[in-house]
Amino acid sequence: MGPIEQADIWLFRLMNQHLVTPAFDDLMVFLTDPKLSVHLLILSAAFMFVRRGRDGFTVLLLAALAVGIADFTASGIMKPLFHRVRPCFALQGVRLLVNQPSSWSMASSHAANAAAVASIVWIFFRGGSAVDRAYVLLMMFYGVLVAFSRIYIGVHYPGDVLAGLAIGIVSAGLVYTIAAWTLKRFVHTAAMRRTGSWP
Repeated sequence: MGPIEQADIWLFRLMNQHLVTPAFDDLMVFLTDPKLSVHLLILSAAFMFVRRGRDGFTVLLLAALAVGIADFTASGIMKPLFHRVRPCFALQGVRLLVNQPSSWSMASSHAANAAAVASIVWIFFRGGSAVDRAYVLLMMFYGVLVAFSRIYIGVHYPGDVLAGLAIGIVSAGLVYTIAAWTLKRFVHTAAMRRTGSWP
């Protein structure tokens, strides 16, 4: 076992067994289960439409695409590639707060998906009003809590979560870059041709 893996296990035990309190157990289970916290995402989507109107659909679509890429990368590529056993199955004395089916640990798709959404929100709302910036901070905080909850409930190492966060951020950046290039390359060009301003 290398020093990085040892540090990962040490951090996991710290966050799963020592930085805990029964008062937070239900909150962490709530955050980590999309079936329980889905209404928070619905409220977030509604906020996009309220603040951006019809453009909110574009933001929501790009967020969904980013989540799709992030989830596939974490679950469809990374997990089969690394075959890392979850801490709740590999270590003794883990505080496991959910019924976890046997599956691989690296990387955390929950963290990847949360980071993808938060990153898209940051891209589109960071330069807005105080309300928009507060929304950005709220979504970033929500993403961090979701990522932390995966360690707290005993199903991921910190390294899995960090990898998931990186995947989500990169996925959002990739989706936005492709969308911006497509908009500039095809939509704007077509509009300029229609108005006669394209040579």
